[in-house]
Amino acid sequence: INELIQKRQLLEAFASIRYLEDETIAERDAEKHRDNPQEFVRKSRDVDLLYNSITNAIQSIVVGTLEHPAVEDALLTSLVTLIAREEAAHPSTGNAAGPGSDSLGTPRKWREEWREAVNESARKRVLRVPMASKEEQSSWLGLHLGFLQKHLSEDLLKIKSLVQKCYPEEYHVCDTYLEAFHKAIASHLQELSRRPLEFHELHTLLDWVANTYRSELFLGHPNLKPEVKAENLSLLLASDDWDKLKKDYVASAKGKIKSYFGNILRLEVTEKWEKGVHPELKENLYRSSLSFDIQTIIGEHMKIAGTISKSLERKMLELCLAELHEFIPRFGEEFVAWSTAQDTPIFAPYFAAYINSFHELVSGLETGFKVNTEELQKILAALTRNFTNVFVTQFRRKAEPLLKKILTKNWILGMERLDSLPSAVSQFSKHLQHMREPLGQELLRDVHKYVVREYIRQVIKPRYRMSSQTRQRVSEKMKQEARILNNTLIDQGSDSDWLLPAIHHIANITGEKKIDKIKEYVKELCQDYPDIR
Repeated sequence: INELIQKRQLLEAFASIRYLEDETIAERDAEKHRDNPQEFVRKSRDVDLLYNSITNAIQSIVVGTLEHPAVEDALLTSLVTLIAREEAAHPSTGNAAGPGSDSLGTPRKWREEWREAVNESARKRVLRVPMASKEEQSSWLGLHLGFLQKHLSEDLLKIKSLVQKCYPEEYHVCDTYLEAFHKAIASHLQELSRRPLEFHELHTLLDWVANTYRSELFLGHPNLKPEVKAENLSLLLASDDWDKLKKDYVASAKGKIKSYFGNILRLEVTEKWEKGVHPELKENLYRSSLSFDIQTIIGEHMKIAGTISKSLERKMLELCLAELHEFIPRFGEEFVAWSTAQDTPIFAPYFAAYINSFHELVSGLETGFKVNTEELQKILAALTRNFTNVFVTQFRRKAEPLLKKILTKNWILGMERLDSLPSAVSQFSKHLQHMREPLGQELLRDVHKYVVREYIRQVIKPRYRMSSQTRQRVSEKMKQEARILNNTLIDQGSDSDWLLPAIHHIANITGEKKIDKIKEYVKELCQDYPDIR
């Protein structure tokens, strides 16, 4: 009998075992072995062992079905006949087969063994798919899932085309194999998900489960339809496992996004600030790629996450915004520290460019991403104040030494250039016309007002007496300097016309020696500037 089993002549082997079983049952019922119970135990055990050998053969045949290129139709057909004959010989009584004599005549449940063999076959097929180590191949997971997809697609097509026809419809062969592969893949992916996966690996796994597994690239392929019904399958990963994968993905993305934002800062430092490259001027506004770069990072991460699920897309947006809220103050601190240490002339144009870019960022997030930017605007307002303070400090540091020269001996004698002060002021003020309103215009007004006020403050300080001729010279020089200064600022966009006569009035008073005329000039000054009293 064992030889028949080894030769896969299972029907003949079953008939012989069945004969031996019936004989043993008859001897038991006739109490033939009453005086020699060991003989009965031996014969019962032999029957069990032979049936177990057939069970093993069934498992081997089923597992081997997908191992070989060709399908042995006759062998599978005989397997079905064998199972049917066993079920007819051992009608189900609801009692499971037990050891010893209790198993004689009881159902061997080979149809269940067949299903278990299908499950084992699927498990082995999944585990046999090539998988390189991370050290060997950085994209090991993507390659492995690709191989898994290819090999199992071939298996399912083989089952549909060649294996299914060897079984009666009641076996639901395609459904049984599909469910077996589904369980095997689920178990395998669960094991993979427990590994310490990196960001791109987590995305690869999530994307494969969400977008590849049931798609036309795999289970939904037209060649597998209609027998392979992927829509009837349960979730490939349990909800808890799926949620954990997404949580790990978001946690891993945090470091990536922080790194991307850090790269933006690094490139600004090395490629722009340190090289003294001025920002681009477009449509009369200084431009920075900051807003575009930030929105690109957010958009790309949301797009990728959105292909997996809408909830993950929302989580990614929240993460990007949280990282952005941390990045902008850090960016501002770095820019202020670098500009302060370098005392660089490119601070003012980049100040304008970044303010413009932050305005574009807020607008872009609101319109393109439907984001509530209230918190971001608070952060940007604080940053703008810091930038403005640095701008004002640097501007005053340049202007004050020149303002203090007014009415000094060298200044009176014309040894100082008339355009020295306007030129120094212009180094800062000229950039404000390229900043978005209202801040650019507000700062330009402040610059204009500061220069005029400090100019007058220097003139009216108590000093030594001047001759009439000196007063005339001082008056003319003040008018010339004021004209250059005011024209420069007006040309740069200042709308503070009300400041234009101020220095001129003081110059008239300074150069006049007649009391009546002085009173008249003072009256004109008070009319133009009532609060001067």
